[in-house]
Amino acid sequence: MSLLVDPRFRRLARIAFWLACLFAVVMALLPKPPELPTDRLGDKVQHMIAFATLTGLAGLGFAREYRWRIAERLSFLGAMIEVAQSIPALHRDCQFADWVADTVVILGVTLVLACILPAGRKVSNTRD
Repeated sequence: MSLLVDPRFRRLARIAFWLACLFAVVMALLPKPPELPTDRLGDKVQHMIAFATLTGLAGLGFAREYRWRIAERLSFLGAMIEVAQSIPALHRDCQFADWVADTVVILGVTLVLACILPAGRKVSNTRD
């Protein structure tokens, strides 16, 4: 059985996705997030790293779902993070360009996944 259709691998990828998603949302909404090695690369690069990771993990963990639905929902998550960052008490900046960067990388990783992974909903007939 291929690793990509192994239910244990997909389950592990889903767990990693949800942990990464929680980490990304918390870091995006902390009023004063801790310094990270990627800080020197800039805010847009951090957004792109986060959403590339989320998209890759979602593509592996939710392989039976339609890829474009995953992309749409991740883009929506990026938009909701930006809306939440507009809350004055958070002392964060809501920037349309951050959401655009999120969406561009989501679409890019989705296209790569479409080229290298089997089509969604046809990966496996087994339930996990």
